[in-house]
Amino acid sequence: MTKVHLDTDLGGDPDDVCALALLLKWPDVAITGITTVSDENGKRAGYTKYVLQLAGKESVSVKAGADVTGAYYRYKPRFPKEENFWPEKISPSPNPVDEALELLKSSIEQRATIIAIGPFTNLALLDKKYPGILQQATVYVMGGYAYPIREGYPQWTNDNDYNIQLDIASAKHVFANSSPTVIPLTVTVETALRRAYLPKLRQAGKLGELIAKQAEAENDVSYNEERLGKVYQGLPADILNFQHDTLACAVALGWDGVTIEEVPLRFEIKNGFLHEVIDVHGRKTRIVTKIDAERFNELWLNTVTRESTLPRFSIGMVESPAFSYIILTQFALEFGKS
Repeated sequence: MTKVHLDTDLGGDPDDVCALALLLKWPDVAITGITTVSDENGKRAGYTKYVLQLAGKESVSVKAGADVTGAYYRYKPRFPKEENFWPEKISPSPNPVDEALELLKSSIEQRATIIAIGPFTNLALLDKKYPGILQQATVYVMGGYAYPIREGYPQWTNDNDYNIQLDIASAKHVFANSSPTVIPLTVTVETALRRAYLPKLRQAGKLGELIAKQAEAENDVSYNEERLGKVYQGLPADILNFQHDTLACAVALGWDGVTIEEVPLRFEIKNGFLHEVIDVHGRKTRIVTKIDAERFNELWLNTVTRESTLPRFSIGMVESPAFSYIILTQFALEFGKS
C-alpha cells in the first residue's frame, strides 16, 4: 500500500480535481491527509471535502492551510464562478493553519509521499515550525522551469510558472531544505484533458460528471480549444485543459512513462521572480525531463473511469458483480453454520 499526502490548491481550474480523482482510483493507494494552500477561509477545503463525498471517501482528513490573508502571495488568487464549476453551493471548511501543519507532520511520520500541486507555502511553514522535517520526507512538487518547452507547445516562460512564482519565498525555502522530485511546467504543458473524454467521464459516476462539467466550464473561460488546440501542433485540437497536477501525482505513484534526471540547479531571485539556473556547481535536483504525454492522457482517463467492482464469481454463463456478491454472501452464511 502506497501512502500519500496531497497538498493542493483545489478550487481553481479542474486539474486539481483530476489529480485527486487519480489518487482515489489508483490501486493500493492510501491518502493519509489532504491540506489546502492559498485557501480563503476554508473555501478550498470545503471544495475538497465535497469531491471526497462524491467519491465516497469522506473519511479522508482535510485541513485548510495557508490563507490568502497571510501576505505570502504575489497577488490574491481568484476563484471561478461557483455556479459554473460546481453543481451546488458548497460551504467553506475553515480551521487554524496549525491543524494543517500537524496533518502534514503526521503524514510524514507515517512515511507518506508528499505531493505538492499548489504553491509551496504549507511545506515552508511546516519546515519553519519543525526545522529539518522536509529532509525526512519524500516530496514531489509540480512546478519549475529549468529547460525550455519543446516546439509545438505553448512557449510560456519562467514567469508563467504559477506554483513557484506565486510564493517565491516558500519555493526557495523548500528547494533549499528538501530534496524534491520536480515535475516542471516545461513537461506538464504537453498533457491534455480532451473534449473527446467527456462522454466516458459522464458515464463514470458523480465525480466523472463533475470533472466533465468543470472541463467545459474552464474552456468557456480560457478558450483553450481556440487559443491552444488550434494553434499548437503538439496539443490535441480538442484540449479543454492541461493536466499539470495530475501528471505530478502519477509520477509520485511511480508511473514509468517519464524520464527523470539529476540536474545541478542554482536558485536565484531576479526581477522579483525565482529562477532555476543549470549550474555545474548547483544542487543536484531530480527533474522530470521527458514524458509520454499521449500514453499519460489515456492512462488518466482509463484510471478515473474504471469501475470499482466487487469480486467476480462465475457459474455457467452467469457473471456479474451483483450476482457474485449474492453467491459469496450465501457461501459465507453457509460456511458460518458448519
